[in-house]
Amino acid sequence: MTIFCWAARRRLHLPAPEARYFQVTADTQVLAHCYWQPERQTRPTVLALHGLEGSSSAHYMLGVADKALRAGFNAVLLNQRNCGGTEHLGPGLYHSGLTEDAAAVIRELARTDRIDRVVAAGYSLGGNLALRLAGTESPSTLPPLKGVCAVSPVLELEQCVRALERRSNAVYQWNFVRNLKNRMRRKQACFPDAFDLSRLDRVRTVREFDAAYTAPFFGFASAEEYYHRAAALRVAAHIEVPALIITAEDDPFVPVEPFRDATLAANPHVTVRVTRHGGHCGFLGEPADGNDGYWAETAIVEFARQCVT
Repeated sequence: MTIFCWAARRRLHLPAPEARYFQVTADTQVLAHCYWQPERQTRPTVLALHGLEGSSSAHYMLGVADKALRAGFNAVLLNQRNCGGTEHLGPGLYHSGLTEDAAAVIRELARTDRIDRVVAAGYSLGGNLALRLAGTESPSTLPPLKGVCAVSPVLELEQCVRALERRSNAVYQWNFVRNLKNRMRRKQACFPDAFDLSRLDRVRTVREFDAAYTAPFFGFASAEEYYHRAAALRVAAHIEVPALIITAEDDPFVPVEPFRDATLAANPHVTVRVTRHGGHCGFLGEPADGNDGYWAETAIVEFARQCVT
């Protein structure tokens, strides 16, 4: 299901989005593709967050936008720093716990567009970001955030990277590393003196990439320290808004054990839904009644509706 849902062609009927740039730091912008309702300020908004080396054009991002738009929501599909062809918009990188950009986008939507009801929905790395956003912000510090939904989130990063290193996941590892390395080369073209790429060709795993680039850039002592500190499980106890987590027992590189952690069970705001099948960011069922069968997307929109009413 992981591979099928990634490769399958989908027929979505979305209008042309508005490309919107958000200034998140003094030297960095991020790009979002926005689908607006006619009276955007009166409508709730789904802020969608993609996975590692994804973008606003990922099939699940567009699928969420399609369902959200038909349900009366605005949909804002956010590209993480350097993703979606945005390497030129800032000198830095992104990582699995960098929630500041999503928070800045929500605050600008509230300030500029008068949008006061936002539900963040993330897949994989974006799911970790959504949960960390709810765990590091609160209703008093980020009032528009009414809930978060995480699909296949990399809840405990070290365990996910360890699973990715299994021989059975070699294709997934190769694909992630290839995209990470290509992105660094594009980054070098935009900012020639920002990074030392002399070690890049020797990088073979996500862990090696994070040890060489992600961790030192953000001041972590090692890749392992980065994985520990950036994992959403560290802050799950502090989530104060409704949070829905959807994951599958057959996810190839997101182990199910962390989703049974007592921290999640003890937080009354968090609902965990573990399915037997679904793969990684898949969750495809039988189409019915005009629904295309991508039921996690439908669950996001229904959950968002409950959060804002």
